[in-house]
Amino acid sequence: MLTPVENHSLPRTAAFFDLDKTVIAKSSTLTFGKSFYQGGLINRRAALRTAYTQFVYLVGGADHDQMERMRAYLSALCRGWNVQQVKEIVAETIHDLIDPIIYDEAASLIEEHHLAGRDVVIVSASGAEVVEPIGELLGADRVVATRMVVEDGCYTGEVEYYAYGPAKAEAVRELAESEGYDLSRCYAYSDSITDVPMLEEVGHPHAVNPDRALRREAVARDWPILTFQRPVRLKQRFSSFTMPQRPVLAAAVAVGAAAATAGLVWYTNRRRARFGNV
Repeated sequence: MLTPVENHSLPRTAAFFDLDKTVIAKSSTLTFGKSFYQGGLINRRAALRTAYTQFVYLVGGADHDQMERMRAYLSALCRGWNVQQVKEIVAETIHDLIDPIIYDEAASLIEEHHLAGRDVVIVSASGAEVVEPIGELLGADRVVATRMVVEDGCYTGEVEYYAYGPAKAEAVRELAESEGYDLSRCYAYSDSITDVPMLEEVGHPHAVNPDRALRREAVARDWPILTFQRPVRLKQRFSSFTMPQRPVLAAAVAVGAAAATAGLVWYTNRRRARFGNV
């Protein structure tokens, strides 16, 4: 059962969400493997390896070493890709691939935090070209995501900013400073032990579908442990779901700075909170 979120109007507060296996049921980047194959960006062998990596990730999660190997593999894989082509593929397939794997429980929490006047920030190690459209789909106010180096419109295979581990915590602190968030009254949600630094930054940390290491840590620290298990299309949750409705700021935090992009997202006819008053 989800823990009711408290309603605080001042000072400003936020809810920070990891993305993969916290808000959506799979890896956001690996989910697009088939689409990248159909778009000619990767060959059949790479597509099969991506599918296998997705399977291993879903079954056992990923510790620090596995995440590093995944980062290195994906960085090398995207070397030479045209950035605009990647964005177009993601835009064309996001509703078919991502909408069905959004956890109903996560969507409800995002709704509750918004109704409580709290900003929602997606913080993900996946690439910005994938995370930003997903954040827009979810109605997030800001996005922190990994950014690759781009030259002449193509990825070089080098990482400009890696939103992982302690870097996530640093991004949370930077946003708190720039936006005036009171971190002691903020919330954070993640499934991975690698996100403990981010969870430690807020007054209300939550472990969601935690890996074994994070579960042990959550039990030791008496952090709430949530189980999300009902993927559902957003249109199934809201009969009048339409896009777009309200402007949203998707900010990808790089080292020492934040780069903002504008989007339009849903925000009408939302239900009252299902798990307590807000």
